[in-house]
Amino acid sequence: MSATTEYYVPAQSRLPILASIALFLMAFGAGGMLNESSYGGITLLVGALAMIAVVYTWFGKVIEESHQGLYSAQMDRSFRWGMSWFIFSEVMFFAAFFGTLFYVRTFAVPWLGGEGDKGVSNMLWEGFTAQWPLMETPGDKFSGPEGIISPWALPLVNTVLLVTSSFTLTFAHKALVHGGTRENVIKWMWVTVALGVVFLFCQGYEYYEAYTHYGLTLQSGIYGATFFMLTGFHGAHVTLGTIMMIIITLRLMKGHFTADNHFGFEATAWYWHFVDVVWIGLFIFVYVF
Repeated sequence: MSATTEYYVPAQSRLPILASIALFLMAFGAGGMLNESSYGGITLLVGALAMIAVVYTWFGKVIEESHQGLYSAQMDRSFRWGMSWFIFSEVMFFAAFFGTLFYVRTFAVPWLGGEGDKGVSNMLWEGFTAQWPLMETPGDKFSGPEGIISPWALPLVNTVLLVTSSFTLTFAHKALVHGGTRENVIKWMWVTVALGVVFLFCQGYEYYEAYTHYGLTLQSGIYGATFFMLTGFHGAHVTLGTIMMIIITLRLMKGHFTADNHFGFEATAWYWHFVDVVWIGLFIFVYVF
């Protein structure tokens, strides 16, 4: 940690507004893709590439400023609070999707099946059966899934992978803080990265199985929509976390981070542990129950 006591204020930068524009393009493009617009894919790609360029430049400046000793203890606390609030916002992000899942399962489907004071039997179509997963949908456009993914196959494997990765990441962190060799830290980090990559490979294969053998898609009713929104956004977070760990590991190989100054490492570890906890919730409430 730098000995400076002053709070460093960086010069004015265009990077925040450029990041906002990139996020807008990504959101606009994603919305276009969901509505099958011709511009959706290219707009999303342009926004993603712009965001990558902005993040690469911005983080590079932060790393350079840190190496120049411009950050005080107060600045370090600011970074920690910022990362804490970011993770809290991610908690709320997933809470909205979990809330949707619980509302549909606990209230909407039973009500439509005739349960409770607000229940209206056969409200959707004649012969409607209130059950979860909801396997039947009316009409031909949104056909229900033919089957569901067993939790005791790939989902269980992925759970073991992510829980194990939390341990290997903790081993790396402890080695860095308590004077372990840098080679040992790097070894455990690469093991953690490998576990994240294998998880993504398994999830990709699971999606392939869901689409080709189970008829489980985004268009297969509310069950398919909630399944892919929850697991898909989680997969995106695992992808981001894996990229973050690769960058941290490469920085370790360059000699960055010490036992007293390694917040970039800690922030990545916080994010990865958060992603692991979310997956445990997914495994329990999406796959098992």
